[in-house]
Amino acid sequence: MSASGDSQSFPTMIIPHGTEIKINTHGQLSIKTPGNLVIQNSGNYSELESTNGSIRIEDNVSVEAVSVRAAQACFIQGTLTAWRVQAKKIALEDHAKAYIMMQECEQLELSKTSRLVGNFANEREIYLMLGKFSAQLKELPGNVDIQGSSSIASGRPGGAQTIPGTVSEADKPEELPAQLQEALAILEQEIHLPELDAQSKEALREVVFALRARNLQRAALIYRDSFSELTSPSPRLRAAYDLLATHFRNAR
Repeated sequence: MSASGDSQSFPTMIIPHGTEIKINTHGQLSIKTPGNLVIQNSGNYSELESTNGSIRIEDNVSVEAVSVRAAQACFIQGTLTAWRVQAKKIALEDHAKAYIMMQECEQLELSKTSRLVGNFANEREIYLMLGKFSAQLKELPGNVDIQGSSSIASGRPGGAQTIPGTVSEADKPEELPAQLQEALAILEQEIHLPELDAQSKEALREVVFALRARNLQRAALIYRDSFSELTSPSPRLRAAYDLLATHFRNAR
């Protein structure tokens, strides 16, 4: 190939054998490659995966992704916003920023000038933490953008926001069935009792948060496991369990 001015103006893009590139229904790009993956342009992705190598997000690059997976390391020089990051090592270099809800790694390296937000180990930790601050979460605007660009999933159409302390008609939660309301009231009281041990409180908070959020599917999946962690449930907690069990058994 002759060395012309045009050919020297642009870098060559090489797609290794075995690379998969897809676009989901939301227009997000998904890249899976056997080797190292270097991101040099800002973008919104569904999945980024290196099955055998590492992933690097270069300086001044802002990446949003639902999932980031690397067999070796995930190096961050710019900014990464992700729901889950899985790698042997996650390294944030100078001035890097990472907003990671869940991370799974053997080694985590942070420079003195980098910033890491989130860093939960699993969904259970997220539910427990958010459950502790449910009152504060209700006061947040409906659509909060971390970086000033498009977010992974907008909270409301058109970027509308609610005034803190108010709830729009469309966002008013549905009333809980009577049995679940009674169970929630019991749980909210019991978890504040000093005689209840810390492990039991943490287990019950997950159920409380699911009921408060009106996430009945989640509550149905977790309440048995949560109650099984109680060391010595009181009669009122047993009554709450019976209310939950009766409701979800009848709802099938």
